[in-house]
Order: sequence, then C-alpha cells, then structure tokens
Amino acid sequence: MPRNIDLRVPALLASRLCHELAGALTAIGNGAELLEAGDPALGREAAALVRDSARKANARLQFYRFAFGFAGSALTGPPPDRLAAGFFAGSAIECDYRPALRAAETGQQKLACLMLSVASDSLPRGGRLVAEADRGGIAVDASGPGDGPSPEMRAALLLAATAGELSARTIGGYYAALTAEALGLHLSLEDRPAGFRLGAAPIPQHREP
Repeated sequence: MPRNIDLRVPALLASRLCHELAGALTAIGNGAELLEAGDPALGREAAALVRDSARKANARLQFYRFAFGFAGSALTGPPPDRLAAGFFAGSAIECDYRPALRAAETGQQKLACLMLSVASDSLPRGGRLVAEADRGGIAVDASGPGDGPSPEMRAALLLAATAGELSARTIGGYYAALTAEALGLHLSLEDRPAGFRLGAAPIPQHREP
C-alpha cells in the first residue's frame, strides 16, 4: 500500500537543500563585493574565493539534483560516482564509490548518493565512506571519529519517526528510507568499531502458506 506523505516532509527537504547551498552562494556574493571594491591587493584572493565557491555550489547542486530530484527518467549529466566525487572534493571526507555500484541501476545509485549524504552528516570531523553494491542492495561503510548517527537520525532512517518529529537535520535520512522502500529495499544501521554501516537490503517477501 502506498505510504501517505505528510506535507511537512517536502517542506523540510526544501529547507535543508536551501541551507546546504546558502553557504557557497553567500561566499560568491562576498567575493564579488571584494572585486567591486577595486582593491588590487584583494583582487586575486577575491577571484579565487568566487571560483572556489562557484565550484562548490555547482557540485552540490548537481549532486542534490540527482539524489533528491531524479525520478526515473534517463540520466543526463555526469555519472553518480563523479557527482559524489565532486560533492566531497575539498572536504575532510574521502569517498570510495566502488566499481560494482557504478554498474548498478540508476535508482539504486540515487539511493546510494542519499545514503552517502546521510552518512557524511555523522562524520563532522571527517573520515572515509565506502559505497558498494551488496547482495542485491547497497551498503555504505563509514569510518571516522564520532558517535555515529544521532538517535533522531536513526529513527528517521528506520521510518520510526513521525512527520512532527522530523527536522531539517534528519529529513535526509527519512527521504532515503522512503526511496529505499520504493525500490523494494529497507534500510538498516549497524554500529562498528570506529564507524558504522548503513545498508539497504531487499525486503523479505512473505509467501502464502
């Protein structure tokens, strides 16, 4: 049976995406203001700021367009592994997008990008993410300092949170779980030494006796 989606869910998604893009766009504006000031001493620094911020904004926009916007039509633009590489470029997180996952169907790669985004939120001091195809599903192994996903994020990932309990911080996990469900998968979270594993496995089929 299709799941009814509370209108709070898309509202929180929009809020989260705007927040993620705001920083880079603000930096572009700051750099442009410095260029307009006409100070030669600041010109190169300002130009570098604009270029770097524009690159980051573009990489994030392309990544989020695929992760949150792809709805099953033909994929256009860079492949998902390159989108993930651009998303994490220059950050404290290393992303290893394995070859077997690159060969997976596009809907599963959309889910993989959502899972990478969620897992990265739980590595505030940096770390490493490994995304791979795993027995008909997907797995993202995360390693780095920290306590892993918060209790609120765990509830969102398992679709155990109500719409009223969701926030802009946890909406990505909830949306990833909805996407997994639409693909016939369910998310799981396993704590591991120095990290955690976020998995998406096929939902068991119940057979009639």
